[in-house]
Amino acid sequence: MQNETIGKSGNLTTHIYNSRTLMGEAAARMVADKISTLLTEQESINIIFAAAPSQNEFLAALIKITDIEWGRINVFHMDEYIGLPKNDPRTFAAFLNEKIFNKKTFRSVNYIDGNANDLTAECDRYARLLLQFSSDIVCMGVGENGHIAFNDPPVADFNDPLKVKVVALDAECRQQQVNDGCFIQLSDVPTHALTLTVPALMAGRYIYCMVPGEKKGKAVYNTLHQSINEKYPSTILRKHTNAALFLDKDSSGLL
Repeated sequence: MQNETIGKSGNLTTHIYNSRTLMGEAAARMVADKISTLLTEQESINIIFAAAPSQNEFLAALIKITDIEWGRINVFHMDEYIGLPKNDPRTFAAFLNEKIFNKKTFRSVNYIDGNANDLTAECDRYARLLLQFSSDIVCMGVGENGHIAFNDPPVADFNDPLKVKVVALDAECRQQQVNDGCFIQLSDVPTHALTLTVPALMAGRYIYCMVPGEKKGKAVYNTLHQSINEKYPSTILRKHTNAALFLDKDSSGLL
């Protein structure tokens, strides 16, 4: 496996691989090793997963690792569209069910309900879960506009008092869902979502951020080189004391 560690930007360590597959395998092995270590220290652990095509190689590799004690892991996801039918395959719950949640038997699987009658109450419910099961590991990506979860530049708040909130999705974020092949046309993409906030993500003890693909090149550059502010939400990762960024040769092309 050819890997170049290009050091740190702030606290954020960056690893570059020759392909998406190698990137996913390396990230999966590092996450699995951390899971094993944590499970020697505590009875169970809590992991938050992102739902996006950028996570495909990582998740495919992770479920193949045989020494993970899945039954001691509580899992969560970090965002969900508002208004898609519950059985719609384009929901993030459906994505994670297909990629990992239905592949293993977990201690618990905790979903965000994008069809809740009272969205404020749903945000509060999920926030209470995150307080009860504080996150040990966050597995995430970065959007083309630099978002983490659905914290797009217009709504990202590094000091957000909330853990989960309703957000309007900006145009670039919605277009990315079309670019990724998740929706046929822009008008099909929901305009709002529920998302974990930036502080909720940053509360994870360990963060592993997988960002492959040429279309992510500008976001990767900004993550590592722009000033840390909400205009570039992913720049906050440079302040986390245990965060790692995994890139392939395409996403790292502007570095």
